[in-house]
Amino acid sequence: QVHLVESGGGLVQAGGSLRLSCVASGDTFSSYVMGWFRQAPGKEREFVTTISGTLGVRRYADSVKGRFTISKDNAKNTVYLQMNSLKPGDTAVYYCAAKIYGGLPTTSAPDYRYWGQGTQVPVSA
Repeated sequence: QVHLVESGGGLVQAGGSLRLSCVASGDTFSSYVMGWFRQAPGKEREFVTTISGTLGVRRYADSVKGRFTISKDNAKNTVYLQMNSLKPGDTAVYYCAAKIYGGLPTTSAPDYRYWGQGTQVPVSA
């Protein structure tokens, strides 16, 4: 069992920045594929970004490319989501997710077995 705990959410004005953190349990974090997804009110959960375990290959949704950056600190078992130039359309609950057996950094939520509880990010106009 892997536990994921997100933090860093909160109200931010449009154009502002925020950094989310997700701490994972486990001894082999460096091999985990870690992803961020989000769910806006009344909408389905959608892919935001992911990073592979060994090589650190990153993928981003088109809607956040150039504004969001995912990074991984294996020494701290932590993955980060740096969000810049935030827009009201980024308002959502952000979830951290993990695939603990490595593999490709995929964009489909069902590929990820472990999920955090989510952290809210409201962006005001």
